[in-house]
Amino acid sequence: MTSDDLPIGRRVASWRVRRSMTQQMLADRLRRSKSWVDKIERGARALDRYSVIQEVAHVLRVDPEVLLGQPQGTPAGTPDGVDDIRAALARYDIPQAPPQTDELRRQVGHAWLTYQHAHYGQLTRVLPGLLDAAQGARSAELLVPAYRITSSLLVKLGEADLAWLAADRAMAAAGDDPLLAATSTISVAQALRASNRDRLALTATQSAANRLLPPTTDPTPSRSGDHEVDGPNGDQTTGQPHDHGGEGRGRSAGEWAVGGALLVQAALAAAGCGEHRRADELADRAAGVAANLRGYDDTHRTSFGPVAVELARVLVTAQRGEAAEALRRHSCVVRREGWRRLPAEYRGAYLVDVARAYLQVGDLRGAARALVDADSVAPAEVRCRPLARTVIAETARANPAPAGVARLATLVGLTR
Repeated sequence: MTSDDLPIGRRVASWRVRRSMTQQMLADRLRRSKSWVDKIERGARALDRYSVIQEVAHVLRVDPEVLLGQPQGTPAGTPDGVDDIRAALARYDIPQAPPQTDELRRQVGHAWLTYQHAHYGQLTRVLPGLLDAAQGARSAELLVPAYRITSSLLVKLGEADLAWLAADRAMAAAGDDPLLAATSTISVAQALRASNRDRLALTATQSAANRLLPPTTDPTPSRSGDHEVDGPNGDQTTGQPHDHGGEGRGRSAGEWAVGGALLVQAALAAAGCGEHRRADELADRAAGVAANLRGYDDTHRTSFGPVAVELARVLVTAQRGEAAEALRRHSCVVRREGWRRLPAEYRGAYLVDVARAYLQVGDLRGAARALVDADSVAPAEVRCRPLARTVIAETARANPAPAGVARLATLVGLTR
C-alpha cells in the first residue's frame, strides 16, 4: 500500500510520529481529547470536515492535501496563454515554411496526448507555436487536427466563441476531404453546444453523419465470419460494420468511428434542445455503429465505442429530467472495462456532468464524490474549467461541506 492509499487517520498518525509527538501532545495542541485523536488514527471516527483537516494539518506542519492523499502542484484557474492562442489564430501573414511533415506530425500527436491526459496548462503554452507551424506548412492533414485540438481546449477553458473560430478554421482547412470535414464537424458541434447553440449543433452533426454513414445502421452483427475483438474503448465487440447497399460499402473503421462520434454529438445536442425522442434515436443509431465496429487504434481521436455511447445515454437521460435513472445507468457503465480505457480528459469531463445529475436529485455528497473522482482522474478538468467551478460552488453549499469538495472550493477560490 502506497502513502496515497492510506486512510486519512493513518496519515495523521504517520505525520504525528514524524513530528515526535504523542497522541496526548497532538490532542493538547488541537484542544481535543486523547481519545478523539486515537479514534481518528484508528479510523473509528471520521475526519471528514475540511476545516478540521486544516487545523490538524497546521499543527502537524503539513499541507492539508498531504493528509487527504491528493496530488499537489496542479494549479487552479484558467491557464495563462489564451491570449497567445487568440493571437496565433489572428495571424494571416505566416510565410509558407519548408515542409517538415514528420516532425510536425509528431508534435501534433504529442499535443493530442497532452490534451487527452488533461494537461491543459502545458497545452496552452504549446499551441501557439504549433498553430504557427501548421499554418506555415499549409497541410490539411496537419492543420485540421491542430485546429481541432485548439478548439477542444478552448471549450474546456470557457472560450466557446474562440473555440468555434478554431473549429471553423478546421472545416475550411478540410476542403473537399469528407473525412477531415467530418472530424472538424465534431469540433464545431462541441463549440456550438458550449455556446448553448444546440439546435445548430444538431443540424451540423446530423447532416455530417448522414453524409458519412448509411441512412440506417443495423445493430445486429453479421453472422458470417464474426469473431470477438477489443473495441476502441476496451469492450468486446463483434464483427465489421455492415455494408448497407452501395453507400455503406468500403468504409474504414475510422470512418465508422467518426460517424458514430457525430451521432453521439447529435444525440447530446438533441437532448440540449429538448428533442428527447430524437436524442434516443440518435443514441440507438450510434450504439448500432459501436456494436459492429471492429477494434481500431482511434486514428481520428474520437474516443468512440460502446462505452462512449452508454455515457452519452446517461447524459441524455439526465437532460430529460430523469436524474435517478441516469445515475442508475452511470453506476453500471463505470464498472465496465472500457471505462478505464477512455482518456483521462473524457472521464473527468463526464464525471463533472454526473455531479450535476447528483445535484438534480439533491444528493450533495454524491456530487462531491463525483467531483473528487474527477479531480483524481484529471485535476485540470476540475480546477481549470469554469463549468466545474459552478458545480463545485453548488455542491459546497452543504453544511458542513464534504471534505473533498471543500478542498476543491478552496483551490478554485470559492472559500466561504
